[in-house]
Amino acid sequence: MTYLLADAFSPYAPVGILLLMAFLFGAGNIVLSKITGPSRTGPIKGGVYESGMNPITPTRRRFNVRFYLVAMSFLVFDVEIIFLYPWAVTFPSLGHGSMLAPLFLGRVLFFVLTTVIAFAYAWRKGVFRYD
Repeated sequence: MTYLLADAFSPYAPVGILLLMAFLFGAGNIVLSKITGPSRTGPIKGGVYESGMNPITPTRRRFNVRFYLVAMSFLVFDVEIIFLYPWAVTFPSLGHGSMLAPLFLGRVLFFVLTTVIAFAYAWRKGVFRYD
């Protein structure tokens, strides 16, 4: 029974080793910085640093919402590329006379078309203007 269990998990061993190495690297860096880094504190060291000058404006000021909208639209297009990659890998392997090819093509065209419509809507509403 143990042999079968080991065979079942053997494809995941490299992933487990990689996760263990990532965890050990992160934890090791934190521990080493605590051990070897300076530990002095004080009012000057704990003060706000802004290019060696005293800060002029308050640090908790409001940003225009357009910055966040542009960031969100960037994330939408970034996620779209992530979803298009598996489709682009799978689509050529369907074959020329496959019945699934038009369905796959139609689905991805619908996906891209909805994203383009959303981009055009955002453009028309002025999301990308920094007036």
